[in-house]
Amino acid sequence: MKIYQAPWGKPLKIVSGSLIVLAVASLIAVSFMRPFISPAFLAPFAQFLLPVIVLACLPFIVRSYTITDDAILIHRLFWTTRLDRRGLKSLEAVANAMKGSLRTCGNGGAFSFTGWYWSKSLGFYRAFVTDLNRTVVLRFERRTVVISPHDPEDFVQQLNRDE
Repeated sequence: MKIYQAPWGKPLKIVSGSLIVLAVASLIAVSFMRPFISPAFLAPFAQFLLPVIVLACLPFIVRSYTITDDAILIHRLFWTTRLDRRGLKSLEAVANAMKGSLRTCGNGGAFSFTGWYWSKSLGFYRAFVTDLNRTVVLRFERRTVVISPHDPEDFVQQLNRDE
């Protein structure tokens, strides 16, 4: 069993940091602007929308990846997503594998890049990424998954050794 950290790349730091700053700013600004918001029932909605979005995105943080004998484990904040190694046809370290991708459903940078995406080169795929520059493409029989361990080359070598 080997554990790989999930480092945050610059785009993730910028988007996540900006979202936190905007959420705090909305809490403060709307508290001062409350008397001027009309209709009044919209004030709490305006004040708490961004903070609620931030809190909703937090559980989906990707913390690390673990290679076990039969699975690849993706450790989130409160749970672990398991990718069964049976059916893994190929894997390769591809820097910027998500470049040019369209998000079909998921999170595009609030603490992670997770969800379902599509690109010309990969087709439809699932992403569990924190650093867009350090990506590994895993091709299974029926799906493609992109992850971002701290050392993509070593991750690929470790999985190839275990085969």
